[in-house]
Amino acid sequence: MSGDGASRRIVGGQWVVSRAWVMQLTGASAATVARWKAQREQYPPERRFPEVACTIGRTRFYVQEAVEAFWAAWQEDVGTGRLQTAGRRSGDSRGNQGGGPSRAQRDQAVATALAELRQAGGYRRGIAAQLAREHGGNERSWQRAVTEARALYEHGQDPDDAGPAPQSAQPSP
Repeated sequence: MSGDGASRRIVGGQWVVSRAWVMQLTGASAATVARWKAQREQYPPERRFPEVACTIGRTRFYVQEAVEAFWAAWQEDVGTGRLQTAGRRSGDSRGNQGGGPSRAQRDQAVATALAELRQAGGYRRGIAAQLAREHGGNERSWQRAVTEARALYEHGQDPDDAGPAPQSAQPSP
């Protein structure tokens, strides 16, 4: 076994390889290899991830030739542009990948926080905790809403706030 955990052995006269070796060969993440294995029946035979050839200890090994044939077919048919991207897409955690209910909830929380900032005449410590007690929810979520509302409030970007009324110059008699 090599020092990086990737393992290749001879068993029954043929080379067998571990999942770590497959990851090293393909550049795929552990989650991608696990998905290939779990969903193998959904693919045509030439693109199916190989069956387990043997298990040594708790490590499953696959026939190296079968892995290489699978990988060649996969590269030719599917390509490798999206490897190592299993799971959720990354984002900014603010619902900006298409909006949806979470963005609408966030907008409502920001509006509530903005109303509280207006009523208090600006930011003060403890607003997020107060909003969490009054409206429910996580204090950290309210802190994010207060931070966003505070930026709008302090930079005058509040669409509902018309700002101070302009003073007109009155002619003196």
